[in-house]
Amino acid sequence: MYDIAIIGGGITGCFIARQLSRYELKTVILEKNDDVADETTKANSGIVHSGYDAKPGTLKAELNRLGNPMFEQVCSDLDVAFQRNGSLTIATNDEETAFLRELYERGLANKIPQISLISSDVIQKIEPNLNHNVQYALLTGTAGIVDPFGLAIALAENAVDNGAELKLQTQVTGISLRNGVYELQTDNGVYRAKYVINCAGVHADKVNELLCPASFRIVPRKGEYLVYDKKCASLVTRVIFQCPSSKGKGVLVSPTAHGNLLVGPNSTEISDKDDVATTPCGIEEIISVAAKSVEKLPNLPITNFAGLRATADTNDFIIEELKTHKGFVNVAGIESPGLTASPAIAEYVIEILKSSGLQLKENPKFNPKRKPMIHFMELSDEQRNELINKDRRFGRIICRCENITEGEIVDAIGRNAGARSVDGVKRRIRAGMGRCQGGFCAPRVIEILARELGKDETEILKDGRGTYITTGKN
Repeated sequence: MYDIAIIGGGITGCFIARQLSRYELKTVILEKNDDVADETTKANSGIVHSGYDAKPGTLKAELNRLGNPMFEQVCSDLDVAFQRNGSLTIATNDEETAFLRELYERGLANKIPQISLISSDVIQKIEPNLNHNVQYALLTGTAGIVDPFGLAIALAENAVDNGAELKLQTQVTGISLRNGVYELQTDNGVYRAKYVINCAGVHADKVNELLCPASFRIVPRKGEYLVYDKKCASLVTRVIFQCPSSKGKGVLVSPTAHGNLLVGPNSTEISDKDDVATTPCGIEEIISVAAKSVEKLPNLPITNFAGLRATADTNDFIIEELKTHKGFVNVAGIESPGLTASPAIAEYVIEILKSSGLQLKENPKFNPKRKPMIHFMELSDEQRNELINKDRRFGRIICRCENITEGEIVDAIGRNAGARSVDGVKRRIRAGMGRCQGGFCAPRVIEILARELGKDETEILKDGRGTYITTGKN
């Protein structure tokens, strides 16, 4: 019996789990995939939004405003890459300039600090590589960039360190309420809990319907991205947005928290909630649209990917307890600015649970900090030699593009909520995220995973069920 079961191990579910681990509660995360952060979160832009865009009075606006200033502390505690580099939202004609003024007024209404309108001469001084057709821009100082999947992984690890449980490969297939206790049928057994939090992303409407009639609908919107080589990171220093439309904030050009350049996404409404395929037309579209911001993108993309946004038909976040089922809380429709809002969403959900009768007693053993990650190449020569003398595996470079050692890979596997797949290693320490995208290091990573997990190399997956890489030896 659990006090609380969280369905879904994305950024929101992991933030809530970590917040709940502050209390003496028995909490479990039920995640259908082989890892946390394995759906929408792993394909997130990683932008910490300042909060000028959301309609005043909405949950999006309020929780964005509250969540934004929390990132310094949480990323410091969890050793996650974060940089508050600011943003520019550009206008290239009079109509867009008029809309920028509306966004500026909306930002003031949302109580967003460090926000101003600047003209083309100032723009060219601070971002000289922007398209010279840019007339005006909305400058914000509180926007930032973060490692989205790294943050979710760190949250899950810290939650488990503090007593929460994580059940992977556990898909909820049925929900019933018996004598005040929820029974969650899964493909990995039955779990019982007094409270349930639905954080199932694009599938949140279907999870809700396992318990009660449909009350909202989640429409997945696919966005495709290009990642450019680290040589291109200095092209812009801030997050560059175009004027938003009904489809969202549009194609951005931004440095990433780890020093690459990110371009995208487009926005395509789809029906298949598992369709994350990229398309030649989609990639051509984002390159074409991005030229409005940066006229000449360098021809150095190293990979592309797509992700789904969970757009609710309510046009706002859905964060509420079901009126018909006490103790069942939906946390749905968490699209942009969901990442930014997620620490505030966790606190908001705690208040809902308290008002529903959950008794909260502080966990005296709670530690907000996780063991720091080892970044071998960032150490001094003296520190490197000391580490190698303790463990020779730190003297063996596995990923040559990102300079990741065997010792770092072993550490990433051995932690709570540690890596279990090639992409799990990749998301934790960037082995395989460089220019060759794992072309050289993947076989060695497979070898290390198999050894550390006590498995045969043919059992090691790329990322998720059925993604086998090797079939045997030749």
